[in-house]
Amino acid sequence: MPVPPGESVFAMLEPHLARVQKPIQYVGGELNSVCKDWASTDVRWALMYPDAYEVGLPNQGVQILYEVLNERDGVLAERTYSVWPDMESVMRENDIPQFTVDGHRPVRGFDVFGLSFSTELGYTNMLSALDLAGIPLHAVDRTEDDPVVLAGGHAAFNPEPVADFLDAVVLGDGEEIVLAITEVVREWKAEGRPGGRDGVLMRLAASGGVYVPKFYDVAYGPDGAVLGVLPNRPGVPDRVRKHTLMDLDSWPYPRNPLVPLAETVHERFSVEIFRGCTRGCRFCQAGMITRPVRERSITTIAEMVENGIRKSGFEEVGLLSLSSADHSEIGEVAKGLADRYEGTNVSLSLPSTRVDAFNITLANEFSRNGRRSGLTFAPEGGSERLRKVINKMVTEEDLIRTVSAAYSHGWRQVKLYFMCGLPTETDEDVLAIADLAKKVIAEGRRVAGHNDIRCTVSIGGFVPKPHTPFQWASQLDVETTDERLRKLREEVRSDKKYGRAIGFRYHDGKPGIIEGLLSRGDRRVGRVIEQAWRDGARFDGWSEHFSYERWISATETALAGTGVDLDWFTTRERGYAEVLPWDHLDSGLDKDWLWQDWEDALDPDSVDVEDCRWTPCYDCGVCPEMGTDIQIGPTGQSLLPLTVV
Repeated sequence: MPVPPGESVFAMLEPHLARVQKPIQYVGGELNSVCKDWASTDVRWALMYPDAYEVGLPNQGVQILYEVLNERDGVLAERTYSVWPDMESVMRENDIPQFTVDGHRPVRGFDVFGLSFSTELGYTNMLSALDLAGIPLHAVDRTEDDPVVLAGGHAAFNPEPVADFLDAVVLGDGEEIVLAITEVVREWKAEGRPGGRDGVLMRLAASGGVYVPKFYDVAYGPDGAVLGVLPNRPGVPDRVRKHTLMDLDSWPYPRNPLVPLAETVHERFSVEIFRGCTRGCRFCQAGMITRPVRERSITTIAEMVENGIRKSGFEEVGLLSLSSADHSEIGEVAKGLADRYEGTNVSLSLPSTRVDAFNITLANEFSRNGRRSGLTFAPEGGSERLRKVINKMVTEEDLIRTVSAAYSHGWRQVKLYFMCGLPTETDEDVLAIADLAKKVIAEGRRVAGHNDIRCTVSIGGFVPKPHTPFQWASQLDVETTDERLRKLREEVRSDKKYGRAIGFRYHDGKPGIIEGLLSRGDRRVGRVIEQAWRDGARFDGWSEHFSYERWISATETALAGTGVDLDWFTTRERGYAEVLPWDHLDSGLDKDWLWQDWEDALDPDSVDVEDCRWTPCYDCGVCPEMGTDIQIGPTGQSLLPLTVV
């Protein structure tokens, strides 16, 4: 018997909690969580990060929207996360629906079910949640009794592979658009739900800021390529635009950070010090789709840190962005916060640092109260030639000079992050990673005066992403990826002088190929996702749950008779004239500019693309297209009126 909307299922759930691992993740009641009265609200959101609680709870995007919505009168927002397979079995055995952790209310009873995707490998978890909730998997099968299933996040910038399962998609920043969507839903309900489910979806689509996949048809050519994605009814825009939040100082969230009951992947309070990046790394989707750069002021950062520590009790503060050391006042921020919290238990961290933005003064400020655990840098490419291809303007001299400074000031460990499978890459480019790591160890030993020096090399597979200059690139096949990594591992291990000082971490090529299928796929890939899920795919971002064989089988079954296959979506290079499945979704980036940057990447004589914060505009299209502008300091202000403890 279905649980009435707004009623708690905790009485059904509690007797079974002792049967599952980490039952505390399903209990709720975290510090700063909110559980509003159901009857006193008229628009209700269930927000989901489609991964386990320990990954989902620290997610900034969900925390911010949770707070923004709950601050409003008449609006309720609760959170739900993916349940582990043991809990899924319990829920299916006992008819317990997908529930929120705040009020343990069935997800199906909410008006909007909002999912935030940071990785495509979370798609199967969405299907599990829909099925457990009793919501039909396919949008066309839903009724007025089902919530609007809405997706956002970086992996929603090409939602076509999951278009059949989604009612609506939002591109870009969510703070303002969730409030606008709330008002649309409120008005539609108050007017008696005119037009039924399609009525509210039409209102959202007509705004131009919400993509409703069912209102668009896809045409395919005889070669299997997309011919176009076009509206199938009047009043629906040809292109849907991303949302860009300007003036981050006006949105200093989270003000009331959630403090988990169970251990999570990030035990810290995080402050986003700026949004966007204009460094122009050609592989980086996050940097491309979040343009332009918008900084928070030094005073707002300080107030957010002070407030967050006071309200959460966290002892580590992370200053987040895509490249945190690029903040125009990062030196003043670091010194001011280090002065403010010296002698306390509060430590500061800068999780994202570029080699060419790092300096030892900055590192010393951030380690003043904490231990010097290690520094992480991301050269991305092993050779200078390859770094030029990806527009990662870091020379070998830059890297050696930086690690030399770190080792000479007491750091003993450096982690270097690279990618395998980048466009134009050869075996020699990958083996150059070993040479670079050996030089790092040699320099560390020289300046430190002892051999107790470590360098960890971490390697991820390159996956071409939509809305980047590499969206046309071919992806390296699994066999070649694994062979290059094998050669690199042997090169490192065979060196008796340096090999033992170099740690080596990498993923094989298999998860990357599936991610590539999901990131650049079209609507036909939805059949693959559903087949893989029905075959048992869950938590595909976790190596212990991922099955390459299951995905290959699903691909062969679901794509049979379509004329396209896994290689067609992944290892094939695209041409300029091909319509890409996401061309109707506007990230602000001019397609001709992206194509020119792709051609520049392949031209050994092309010049580097500088950071447009400090140079004339490169005409990427974002600022004029979106009506935005770069917002950077310096403000000339200090952390005052905060006083030193």
